[in-house]
Amino acid sequence: MENNKYLFTSESVSEGHPDKVCDRISDMVVDSYLSRDPFSRVACETLTTTNKVVLAGEIRGPKIEKEEIIKKVRDCIKDIGYDQKGFSWKTANIETFLHEQSADIAMGVDSKDNKDEGAGDQGIMFGYACKETDDLMPAPIHFSHKILRLMAEDRKKGDLKGIEPDSKSQVTMLYQDNKPQKVTSVVISTQHSKDLNQEQVKELVLPYIKKSIPEKYVKDLDSKEIYINPTGQFIIGGPDGDSGLTGRKIIVDTYGGAAPHGGGAFSGKDPTKVDRSAAYAARYLSKNIVSAGISEKCLIQLAYAIGVSKPLSIFIKLAEGDENKVSKVKEIIDQNFNLSPRGIREMLKLNNPIYEITSAYGHFGRKPTNSGEFTWEKTDKSDLFKL
Repeated sequence: MENNKYLFTSESVSEGHPDKVCDRISDMVVDSYLSRDPFSRVACETLTTTNKVVLAGEIRGPKIEKEEIIKKVRDCIKDIGYDQKGFSWKTANIETFLHEQSADIAMGVDSKDNKDEGAGDQGIMFGYACKETDDLMPAPIHFSHKILRLMAEDRKKGDLKGIEPDSKSQVTMLYQDNKPQKVTSVVISTQHSKDLNQEQVKELVLPYIKKSIPEKYVKDLDSKEIYINPTGQFIIGGPDGDSGLTGRKIIVDTYGGAAPHGGGAFSGKDPTKVDRSAAYAARYLSKNIVSAGISEKCLIQLAYAIGVSKPLSIFIKLAEGDENKVSKVKEIIDQNFNLSPRGIREMLKLNNPIYEITSAYGHFGRKPTNSGEFTWEKTDKSDLFKL
């Protein structure tokens, strides 16, 4: 890397991408059960293809009739915006094969003699934060999400006519000395109506680059490096154009490749599954550490074993030059944070129906809401880390 310069790229996909349709439906199922019993267990997978949706997985909780789940699936599809010949909320064939949770899995997770619960599975989870954006997220994934989120908001309001739900974005940035300097290319591929030609699509979509990315990063962006629907027309999209599955966009969901990933997806899982809850906890810790001013960036890894309540290991990596602070940070975490599965759920108030909103545009870098979503994005513990 000459003069410590390099290019880094991250992508995002919209809520209408077939995989994200599946994530939305799976998280709707999680919320449906948690809204009736906050201690429900849910592991729901969804598949979509041309005018068909299939749900499968394990549930332990109150009885919800199939008809109610199917209606809620249609509501999800309608809200995303699909009423097309090949995929419509009105006519899609929806099947559900949800069944009771395995007793062997439940035994490892349930409380024993009122002691803490064990983790729902083994695995490693990562959290990351950096000072590249106000939300303490890596810049390429942050801007990729924002482009699509703003497009979706305007599409649903009727201000972006002719643009359909399925879209993807990609932002490449030049870094020097590990800091973003400028955007060098942007790719946006979006489904559109047959009434629009590609010049019209470009005219509609181009303004979202400037709406989403600060001027300082795009003022020198070469127009030849902006690619709108580079393969041509994109009329057939969504589950009609490609099948979708829950959990296939784990890098989109997290840090766009700027940090490691343990491999476990989030959507469709209740918070006893540490794939989800421990990844949220690791982000919460990392964000509070960076917010405190200890370091420009922080990476945390947590490791768990099924049926064991405490983390098997906690790994912390700060920016170059801050290595001497790691032991103190570890000490603060050990003294102030209960990172058992139950401790995480109580700390972040995760036993609530807060997950459907997380299914598109990233689980991190979002604003905490008054309804209890995105509690892991708060920086209310940063004072603990001020050394």
